[in-house]
Amino acid sequence: MRYLIVNADDFGLTSGVIRGILEAHRTGIVSSTTILVTRPVDARLLGELKATRLGVGLHLNLTLGAPLSPAAAVPSLVDSEGKFTRDARQLADRARPEEAERELRAQVEEFLRRLGHPPTHLDSHHHVGRHSPIRELVWGLARELGIPVRSQDEEIRQAARAAGVKTPDHFFGESGPDPYWSAERLLALLAALPEGVSEFMTHPGYFDPDLARSRYGSQREIELRGLTDPLVRRAVEAGGITLCHFGGLP
Repeated sequence: MRYLIVNADDFGLTSGVIRGILEAHRTGIVSSTTILVTRPVDARLLGELKATRLGVGLHLNLTLGAPLSPAAAVPSLVDSEGKFTRDARQLADRARPEEAERELRAQVEEFLRRLGHPPTHLDSHHHVGRHSPIRELVWGLARELGIPVRSQDEEIRQAARAAGVKTPDHFFGESGPDPYWSAERLLALLAALPEGVSEFMTHPGYFDPDLARSRYGSQREIELRGLTDPLVRRAVEAGGITLCHFGGLP
């Protein structure tokens, strides 16, 4: 059997990203999303999310904007202005585990407050959750919540499973100077999708002024077109691929 989680990262980043994710689910193959709870989300758009069948995970964030915790309570996570640094490895290297855990737990609590139920899974912005000591904290939270995590490669996958955390068998996705999920790439990877559970990490959205400083802004519209292309939907069906989310892992 071939199961596929198509996860749209960054729900909450901007209104254009939110609208794109919802459209990629309604008319495309996106089956899961992860929300940034360190960003405000319009109540109407949050209501639209709750009305969908999307799996909703938590996009743990230690690299964008400001923490939910008071800056004075997490000094190793912030700069002189009380903001996170964008560099995930640099953040992990200097983070005090007790402070990182405090902030991560605050984000879990905020998710529960906003959504009213636990997340389907945990992943992290800029992949900060793949670096020690953050990854061990993420795995600990996942065990407590009884939910899976993302694993970007075989090393992380085996380590997560050794830590007693469920995770998919395969991972595909990237964000860089060029748009990743074109229709052509989607069709090629769907045709070669391996057995087991795979995750496609995607970043659909509409470009808006709030994305002007983002390294991955206009590229999101290319992904949105790919993920909603009728040929892509037909390829999923013709290939006997089961779309699912992390909360429905076999």
